[in-house]
Amino acid sequence: MEAKKTPAGAHNKAVIGVWTAHGGDKEPRRGCRPPPEVLVVGFLGTMALLVLSFGGGGLMPIGLPRAELVQRPGRDVASPVHGASHREKPPSSLRQDQADGRLLGGLLSRAFDDKSCRSRYASYLYRRPSPFRPSSYLVERLRRYEARHRRCGPGSPLFKEAVEHLRSGRNAARSECQYAVWTPFNGLGNRMLALASTFLYALLTDRVLLVHAPNEFDGLFCDPFPGSSWTLPAGFPIADFDGTFTMKSPASYKNMKRVGEISGDRLINVTTETLPAYVFLDLIQSYTGAAFCEADQRVLANFNWMVVKSDVYFATAFFLVPAYRRELARLFPEKEAVFHHLARYLFHPSNDVWGIVRRLYEAYLAGADERLGLQVRVFPELPVPFETMYGQIMRCSAQEDLLPKVARDDGAATSSSAVPPPDGANKTTSILVTSLSPEYYERIRGVYRSNMTDARGHVVVHQPSHEGAQHTEARGHNQRALAEIYLLSFCDRIVTTAVSTFGYVAHGLAGVRPVVLLRAPSPEMPAEPPCVRSLSVEPCLHAPPQQMCDAPEGSDIGTRVPYVRHCEDVHRGVKLFREAGGDCECDLEASQLVLAEHYPPSFEIVPDVAGIDYLGEYWLDDDTDQNQSLEQHVSASGSADISIEEADAAD
Repeated sequence: MEAKKTPAGAHNKAVIGVWTAHGGDKEPRRGCRPPPEVLVVGFLGTMALLVLSFGGGGLMPIGLPRAELVQRPGRDVASPVHGASHREKPPSSLRQDQADGRLLGGLLSRAFDDKSCRSRYASYLYRRPSPFRPSSYLVERLRRYEARHRRCGPGSPLFKEAVEHLRSGRNAARSECQYAVWTPFNGLGNRMLALASTFLYALLTDRVLLVHAPNEFDGLFCDPFPGSSWTLPAGFPIADFDGTFTMKSPASYKNMKRVGEISGDRLINVTTETLPAYVFLDLIQSYTGAAFCEADQRVLANFNWMVVKSDVYFATAFFLVPAYRRELARLFPEKEAVFHHLARYLFHPSNDVWGIVRRLYEAYLAGADERLGLQVRVFPELPVPFETMYGQIMRCSAQEDLLPKVARDDGAATSSSAVPPPDGANKTTSILVTSLSPEYYERIRGVYRSNMTDARGHVVVHQPSHEGAQHTEARGHNQRALAEIYLLSFCDRIVTTAVSTFGYVAHGLAGVRPVVLLRAPSPEMPAEPPCVRSLSVEPCLHAPPQQMCDAPEGSDIGTRVPYVRHCEDVHRGVKLFREAGGDCECDLEASQLVLAEHYPPSFEIVPDVAGIDYLGEYWLDDDTDQNQSLEQHVSASGSADISIEEADAAD
């Protein structure tokens, strides 16, 4: 995917490549070119420092990074978020403590070197400081987990012993190490949400997370755990994951329950030693109710090897299990920051992907004072015409003050953004559009090329790619998709499309509550309202368990605890919110009332005649062809096929 050239005229608005003196292989600082008078002052200041260093008593030690003398005209020193390269030190007055920021408040271990994974200790320089701080208990648990992963992970004697038990086909009665093996399903956004959920499960149950990484997933991320890999090594006893782990697999936990091997919290006619060597936890869409009773958790604890397959953010469901509530409250006192912390800990783009991110950042975002990310997703089962979707974006912009105003010939203004720039007309706004289709980018860019902004300075519009179709099976496609997720997460404000897991991951990494473009009830009927401002950073669990085991039949799981409530964009789904207080509850109630009236009942997941839950008429998950993936999953298990259409977004 080649980056588009910067639109004509943009280079005099966001100049890239101002030199900074950090010595060695340090990279150039990205920012605005200083005016001549600043360069003169900088030259004189440098000469004075040289005199002090070499002729004035040696007051500047050799090797100490020199003070930066480049400054924006009429502004304070640029924020490290706006224009900092990933290896330079931002001004101390405008950043968190360097070590604290570098380690994300303690989330990250100090045990890695910079070169093996350049994104790990650098990505914080590209974003505004996180509004959420990890709890000291979460930091402690992560360090304990890392020690367990080194002790039990690939290459260790304990791992070799556990693999031999797996190869024998039997479960070991006593094992120091237990494992949760994650296998991917569906597109990149789905995979990242499910992988973060599996890691949380490993934390809660003292398991070691291992990743089955097929070719299209291999090489996307750095290893997150120091001293050991999270990738299954070559020669692992289970090779055919796609063929082995299907709905009809005898190792499936729900199939074990169905045939009577398990009843309640008891094993029937089997002991721990005679259990199968592994259990398959099938948590794809519509099957998330299979394992979230406390009794289920007690049975699952007997298996040393567990394989998890999912395409949803099932982490939310653990907050509904009473046995885990106390531990989760200690780990995540701020409930809406669960994915934010997990994702920033786990997901560090590989050096290849980080190279793409940096090049696009430098070309599109580095010189901007404000960055707006716009993710547009049109689902094939709901083919909203371009003009309708574009009109929805414009109505949302007017409602939420998103896009800079455009001055009309009569002196009035159109579009919206009521926040004035700090010093008038010198502000640069960069709009980043991510979509498979180029039409939205072209239309928005045309607006700002043809019209002056209303005292808003300069506006540039960019789109990294428009590939036309999604190819989750291609590693290069996934690398570019991951790069665009990260670029969106560097934006100050983010607009996403309802139900989009691509968007969930981007705003979750950023720690930003997005504006969400709602889904239309039909292609002929525009969405009304056009969008809502989300009241939580958390992703939505699209297909929650239909009933929790300790709840009365027919009860609404979105009302069980005050911090798990229904999503703004999927009224059947649930997500984590702030606990009591503020405007959260009443605003959420109002927005959900609008959504309940707006969406038809067919938006729900409904069972087919064979008793298999499948996606309803207006339901698709994100990031890949959900129907196609589900059809493959069902076909492999011998069940009836489900009709499909090609997905149309690069999520």
